[in-house]
Amino acid sequence: QINFFRNKHKIHIQGTDLPDPIATFQQLDQEYKINSRLLQNILDAGFQMPTPIQMQAIPVMLHGRELLASAPTGSGKTLAFSIPILMQLKQPTNKGFRALIISPTRELASQIHRELIKISEGTGFRIHMIHKAAEAAKKFGPKSSKKFDILVTTPNRLIYLLKQDPPGIDLTSVEWLIVDESDKLFEDGKTGFRDQLASIFLACTSYQVRRAMFSATFAYDVEQWCKLNLDNVITVSIGARNSAVETVEQELLFVGSETGKLLAMRELVKKGFNPPLLVFVQSIERAKELFHELIYEGINVDVIHAERTQEQRDNTVNSFRAGKIWVLICTALLARGIDFKGVNLVINYDFPTSSVEYIHRIGRTGRAGHKGRAVTFFTEDDKPLLRSVANVIQQAGCPVPEYIKGFKKLLSKQKKKMVKKPLERESISTAPKYFLEQDKGK
Repeated sequence: QINFFRNKHKIHIQGTDLPDPIATFQQLDQEYKINSRLLQNILDAGFQMPTPIQMQAIPVMLHGRELLASAPTGSGKTLAFSIPILMQLKQPTNKGFRALIISPTRELASQIHRELIKISEGTGFRIHMIHKAAEAAKKFGPKSSKKFDILVTTPNRLIYLLKQDPPGIDLTSVEWLIVDESDKLFEDGKTGFRDQLASIFLACTSYQVRRAMFSATFAYDVEQWCKLNLDNVITVSIGARNSAVETVEQELLFVGSETGKLLAMRELVKKGFNPPLLVFVQSIERAKELFHELIYEGINVDVIHAERTQEQRDNTVNSFRAGKIWVLICTALLARGIDFKGVNLVINYDFPTSSVEYIHRIGRTGRAGHKGRAVTFFTEDDKPLLRSVANVIQQAGCPVPEYIKGFKKLLSKQKKKMVKKPLERESISTAPKYFLEQDKGK
């Protein structure tokens, strides 16, 4: 019966002594004695039924087991770790941080922080983010009151505090360490984040500490690392490994050349579209160029990339959420984890460098069961990358032109090369050069 339930919801699980999945949030009351306020908050927030990742990940964590979890974007991973953390911490104490959530970007950390605040309302938990490292050292350092419970942060800020003498933050009471978007953090080769994670683990000295890794894609590197470093780990994945969410209608559109992309984009704007719309390009330079092209079309457009200040990025994200901006152009920075409610359309203006990046990009639409659409432009130059993305589209039940199915698959060495060094493309430009120079500062 349990296997039938798992198969029905495409839940794949590996490990020993596997906890049974839950079918409803009410089961958390019957079987695990959830705080009644927390359960009410979950239901009031509109979460009537658990998603497949929540069905299995929540009981795994409530049994105190270490976890590697992978599920398509928009499938409720944040709630899948937030609920068991809040249930296991039971109530606020003055022991310092007892749960630590690591996220690759500040935008994603802010989003997790917001969701935790929302579902923990009325429970008294103190949930914090590190905004400025110097202030954080005073607030959370050795002489602090320890009147806090959960920390959400990026690895760099945390490492900065841990390296101070004495350390600017105390992690000795941490009972749960969560790494969100773990595949993104592992992308930078063998070192980098692995070293940071080792330092963070060493600082979490409590014998009670347990660890869980969450991601939208199932990366071999992360799986191997978890098998080596986690204790009796349970692996949970939803759907086919590295698949796109099925609520997104996906389309490949041949545009011939770089000029063809701009024409296709203008045509789409002219015909009219249902905002909000996200447009992905491969570099900061190209994000700026496309912004300057579309601003002349008289539409509410803005751009977000790593060269803009944090304040500018936050303002842009908030305006997009509020519907003041209809079209947001972005680089890969935003492809991970940011949850924009109700994005109707994603345009991959530049072809993604891997199927994994494609899954993360299109996962900005079709979230939480809503329908969405993703259109991916491709030119003659993108042919080597087409096959792997076409496979993802086909797996999700969307049509793929027959001739693409016959394209050769890239060897793994070639794939890695393409990810590290994307195609060189002609610049996006029809605007007079004078205006481009004037507006370069955007």
